[in-house]
Amino acid sequence: MKKKTCYVTTPIYYSSGEVHIGNSYSTIVCDVFARYNRLKGHDTFFLTGMDEHGQKVEEAAKKNNVTPQEFVNKMAEKTQAAWQMMKITNNDFICTSQERHIKVVQKIFEKLLANDDIYLGVYEGNYCVPCESFFPKSKLVDGNLCPDCHRPTTVVKEETYFLRLKKYEKQLLQFIKENPDFIQPESRRNEVISFIEQGLEDLSVSRTTFKWGVPVLSNPKHVVYVWIDALSNYLSALGYLTDDDSLYQNYWVNGDEVVHVVGKDILRFHAVYWPIMLMALGVPIKFKLYAHGWWLMREGKMSKSRANVVYPQDLIPEYGLDALRLFLVKEMPLGNDSIFTYERFFEKYNADLANDLGNLVSRTISMVNKYFGGTIRKTAKIYTEFDQQIQELAEKVIKQYINKFDNFRFQDGLNAVWELISRANKYIDETTPWILSKDETRKEELENVLYRLVEVLRLVAIMISPVMVDTCETIFNQLGISNELQQFDTLKFGLLNTTTVVSKAEVLFKRLEIEKELAKIEKAKEKEKETTPTDNFKPEITIEDFSKLDLRIGKVIECKKDPNSDKLLILQVEINGKVRQIVSSIADVYKAEELVGKNIVVLANLKPTKIRGHLSEGMLLAASNEEQLEVLETRKVTKGTVD
Repeated sequence: MKKKTCYVTTPIYYSSGEVHIGNSYSTIVCDVFARYNRLKGHDTFFLTGMDEHGQKVEEAAKKNNVTPQEFVNKMAEKTQAAWQMMKITNNDFICTSQERHIKVVQKIFEKLLANDDIYLGVYEGNYCVPCESFFPKSKLVDGNLCPDCHRPTTVVKEETYFLRLKKYEKQLLQFIKENPDFIQPESRRNEVISFIEQGLEDLSVSRTTFKWGVPVLSNPKHVVYVWIDALSNYLSALGYLTDDDSLYQNYWVNGDEVVHVVGKDILRFHAVYWPIMLMALGVPIKFKLYAHGWWLMREGKMSKSRANVVYPQDLIPEYGLDALRLFLVKEMPLGNDSIFTYERFFEKYNADLANDLGNLVSRTISMVNKYFGGTIRKTAKIYTEFDQQIQELAEKVIKQYINKFDNFRFQDGLNAVWELISRANKYIDETTPWILSKDETRKEELENVLYRLVEVLRLVAIMISPVMVDTCETIFNQLGISNELQQFDTLKFGLLNTTTVVSKAEVLFKRLEIEKELAKIEKAKEKEKETTPTDNFKPEITIEDFSKLDLRIGKVIECKKDPNSDKLLILQVEINGKVRQIVSSIADVYKAEELVGKNIVVLANLKPTKIRGHLSEGMLLAASNEEQLEVLETRKVTKGTVD
């Protein structure tokens, strides 16, 4: 009989930085799902990898005086080392610079071109380099800011190929509405529907202004733009359009379950562009899309300049891999953001691991040794209502766990498991084994209590095994559980007959002194601030580039806030006896009256543009260190030009 198949993928990560808890979360939850499906006996293929092409990589490589290929190879090596540290069980690691991927992307592009789903045209509009995305003016924020990252966009005009999104707009909308579980959670599904109903614009899918990408076979001056390149990895890794497409046939065409897991920031690309690509290629849309939230710090997004980025490589040696994996998976509900604090991490470590799970294992093994010489056997009789309750709860939790893990609701599934752990600790207090041990006539009743505790721990170890990959093994070993009783099909209460536990329980999780741990973290942060460069500079320019800028000193004679925008200030600035209007999105930092009378530095030869309907005839200069922003002022005006 053919095994049920499961194909699970992470987003492929951009070659731009170290692995942190944000992208670790995506990979860990995919690993949990893959391990869970393997536990169930499913034929499981787990893919992750690196998105290596694009202008940002080309510029980063140049800055580091290496070739783009050398740069991405190094990043891929570091990322794979991080996944190995976290015991990620991916079956494949694909890189978009690999020949096997490039050939498939080129074939996909030519196939779409031949079907007239891609056509050659000219793009003129706003482009965001950090996001590698084009945006129509209707989507920009405050005139020319990227709607995703809120950085300034650049106006570009170049020949480009377009993917016909409009052609498939109605078909995609109908598919989403007919398949309510296609995009999860529901809030993200509604977000995608709203985006499509506003109307889709055909998507630019090639570039000519840089070379680090997949060349278009029929027109090599173009390189395939990032999203067709990156999204195709889900098929290229399976051998789509190659001589050996057996993986594609097994896991996609004839597969039972395909799961894409992404962060909410790339939802649109996977929920709109990717299914339209598949429709155009004639490939069945087999996947479900799970879009999760972000791990944030109290002050917002993680930032190297704030020294608040949390790296797994720092936490694992101190607190263990399983503590981190459990915290990340158990703390974040699907679709919502979560805030990481060390206080919360340490509190949950003590509560969930030291107090609940660790204490239950230790107490159980200690009592089995003390009262029965280390060996416990099954008893059939139910003596008290507590015996019945713990058994019924175990059976209920197993059903909840399977339902939640089947549907990618790991937080809910783990909460159910911890309800059972908590109830087992309470069961000890309710049945009072220390009192039962004093009455020889109640010895079988005592053994019944300890058997139920051991059996609960066996079931718990099976259920946490996709998440806590080392702890489950330790529990099985300490309880003397055979391999046969560690399998998914033994996830039933009462299958254990007899077992011999270790003579002394190993402490699974030592209770932390939270204040002491917080002090250690604070000390490490201060050291990192001293050694971490805070430069997140844009690419270098030459003196010739700089000489093109006409910087002038101007006096702000009037300033008012745009009533229709939270960010825009409209300034009247006198420069060399003439008044110009300058529009700037700094109203969240400065009040209008604060700027009146100040002498500021203005970029005077910037082409005039309209921002939210207001003409802007220049740009004021401001500087930021990611924590604060200040407008550049001069104390005394002696000249009209800044030399």
